[in-house]
Amino acid sequence: MSISQVCLLILTILAVFYTLRIAAEIVLPMVMAVVTNLMLVSPVRLVTHWLRLPKTIVALLLILALFGLVVAVGMAVSVPAAGWLASLPQDIAAAQAKLSILRGPMQLIESTNYRVQNLLSVAAGDHAPQTPLAPLTAGVAPIGSALLLGTRAFVGQLFTFFIMLFFLLAQGDSLLRRFVEIMPTFNDKRRAVQIASRIERNISVYLATITMMNMFVGIANFIQCWLVGIPNPLLWGVVAFALNYIPIIGPFTGIVLYFFVGLLTFPFVMHALAAPTIYLCIHLLEGETITPMLLARRFTLNPVLVMGSLMFWDWMWGITGAFLSVPMLAVLKIVCDHVDSLTPIGHIIGGPGHLHLSPDHRHPMYPPHEHDL
Repeated sequence: MSISQVCLLILTILAVFYTLRIAAEIVLPMVMAVVTNLMLVSPVRLVTHWLRLPKTIVALLLILALFGLVVAVGMAVSVPAAGWLASLPQDIAAAQAKLSILRGPMQLIESTNYRVQNLLSVAAGDHAPQTPLAPLTAGVAPIGSALLLGTRAFVGQLFTFFIMLFFLLAQGDSLLRRFVEIMPTFNDKRRAVQIASRIERNISVYLATITMMNMFVGIANFIQCWLVGIPNPLLWGVVAFALNYIPIIGPFTGIVLYFFVGLLTFPFVMHALAAPTIYLCIHLLEGETITPMLLARRFTLNPVLVMGSLMFWDWMWGITGAFLSVPMLAVLKIVCDHVDSLTPIGHIIGGPGHLHLSPDHRHPMYPPHEHDL
């Protein structure tokens, strides 16, 4: 491509990402509905075939069941979560007393940060003194009000998600058929069907497997919180279930949160370490042993690109974007594997493998994708 074409392509990509960012309120629930549809479309087809019911009725019943499950879980954890947030400022003061041994190092870090900020402001030509960072407790009070302000936007996005999911489950196959019909050649039609079926099969298996393992993590942490003595074990079990959808960052956040909750609950720091230690053991058992064993033959993605995708979509769309990062990267790999000009990109996105050379040792040959995405 010429330089002008490359520049135009870069500007187009930047414009697309900018649009996705500013239109997140409407685009994000639609993308979430598409990904959820990939997991639920096979059960809808099976129930439709077994019960001989119209797909619209089956989709509606499934949406109602899913909505009822979300409402039930939300009501079950909302009361303890509200009580925990209400008592959080007082509990933090007590936790700071338990961590008095760290007060000196923390003050040293704050003073060093204050000096570095002043030094950078002087180097930049700004001679106005910078105010030091506020203590941790200063930002705790607005948490509840911030959550309340975000409730309206969340309800609107949830409504958009369920409406879009219903129509995808009820009429998604007809949309795919219309898309295949406009393909110009038979090879293009077959390729489109292969890409769609492979995306549906692999993403549905991935999401079903991850959901099953996350339920195991949530139940295990519910039991361990109950045994250790942390109040509201159902709340922290649901938190562990939800955080486990986010690779790497989610479990790490859960460990820190469990330590913080243990610090607010128990009188000694060593006792507070029990819950996060057990959480770490559960995560290592699930994340490093069971789940990779279940997905190894189907899901092979480059860990570096997985982490990069996670950070990018978390910056773009927040925590929901972090959840969608791996499925979207997998869809990109599947599309690249079926488009000849994009096959090298699909090979780069794939997990660790060996590069085979053709007999003349001049052209690389990418390994087959039967066990890839």
